[in-house]
Amino acid sequence: MNLFDPMFRWEPVAKLFRDDSFLQRMLDFEAALARAEATSGAIPSAAANVIAAKCRVELFDKQKLTETASLAGNLAIPLVKQLKALVAADNKDAAGFVHWGATSQDTIDTALVLQLREALPLISADLEKLCDRLTNMADQHRHTPMVARTWMQHAIPSTLGMKFAGWLDALMRQCERFSEMQTRCLVLQFGGAAGTLAALGSQGSIIAKHLSEQLKLPLPQIPWHSHRDRLSEIATNLGLLTGTLGKIARDISLHMQTEIAELREPFEEGRGVSSSMPHKRNPAACAMILAAATRVPGLVATMLTAMLQEDERGLGGWHAEWETLPEIVGLAAGAMHHLAHVVPRLEIDMKRMRENLELTKGLIFAEAVTAALSEKIPGSEARKLIDAASQRTIKEKRHLREVINDDQKIAKHLPSDQLDKLFDPRNYTGSTSAFIDRVIENHNT
Repeated sequence: MNLFDPMFRWEPVAKLFRDDSFLQRMLDFEAALARAEATSGAIPSAAANVIAAKCRVELFDKQKLTETASLAGNLAIPLVKQLKALVAADNKDAAGFVHWGATSQDTIDTALVLQLREALPLISADLEKLCDRLTNMADQHRHTPMVARTWMQHAIPSTLGMKFAGWLDALMRQCERFSEMQTRCLVLQFGGAAGTLAALGSQGSIIAKHLSEQLKLPLPQIPWHSHRDRLSEIATNLGLLTGTLGKIARDISLHMQTEIAELREPFEEGRGVSSSMPHKRNPAACAMILAAATRVPGLVATMLTAMLQEDERGLGGWHAEWETLPEIVGLAAGAMHHLAHVVPRLEIDMKRMRENLELTKGLIFAEAVTAALSEKIPGSEARKLIDAASQRTIKEKRHLREVINDDQKIAKHLPSDQLDKLFDPRNYTGSTSAFIDRVIENHNT
């Protein structure tokens, strides 16, 4: 089913994992292998040229490939069979050098790495653009007061810039992981039947070196047929990224609730409309991101479980990766692109933020008042007095400041001018500005 692809995926990445792309990357491996072996003198150059010329996906019968793959156990076996037939039609001798010294897993794993090498930088580019935009947004709104919420309840004042800086800081850690991950994990797979390259004799290491150069993939210290930590690292990092995107989408969607209404996804024709309620502006992008963040952890668990592979070549665990990792990449890319599109154009209602700060009739400043009173009397006594004042505020539906003014045990220690400052949210944002500076500085270095 492809109906949902535009909702959950991003086309520039999605197309890299479609059938033709995967088959072509497998053929790219076969062509590069033939060239590497010709460069090493293991096969004739003329044979390599004929093989490479036939490594074009449009020459292959895809229907026949899918029909025979289930019997063979993987796609590489029927692919190589068709390739040999195509080569033999032009040069019977050259057909014997197709896939020389390699195994099916070399072809399939390296094809996946080639797909990932194209896909991950596209996700990184979206991630970096979003980080750049959030840097400006955090600085711009460093003094925009808003309610901080804990356990989904009003806590104390904070700033919108602090929220944006929190998002930015988490996303920057993803940038670091992506950079390290691509360097460490995107490497050639070439080991032959059992990882020894025995069929190539003394030339195995030389051919492997030339193959890595042909494909521009780093050559690992040793073939990794049954050691799947690299692919699981990619899956896990994409899981972490999707979780972070989901957290941000959760924040945005909560702040889009009618009762809060501080943020909104940007207005576009058709975005977030209801089939029956004309007034609705649903968090449509957030829904797609949250759906991805809900699905990806289970897929990551599959990748981690698939690491338990037998001896030199795995049975079943390797096969479980084939659809799982592309699914993770596709969902992560789609979620990333949705968020990168939405966040820079968020509609921000600062008036509503100020109104929400007063929603609890001053109770949001209770901690600030307690701290100030604790400088005049013992802290335990100050807490007890403000707790009682807070309860009266709730019970009598009055403003906390009014209740404090009527309580001489408190009022005598906190004059009116001091209360003016205590009940101004701009005066109780702590180290938010310093934190924002640190996050921005870290981004800019």
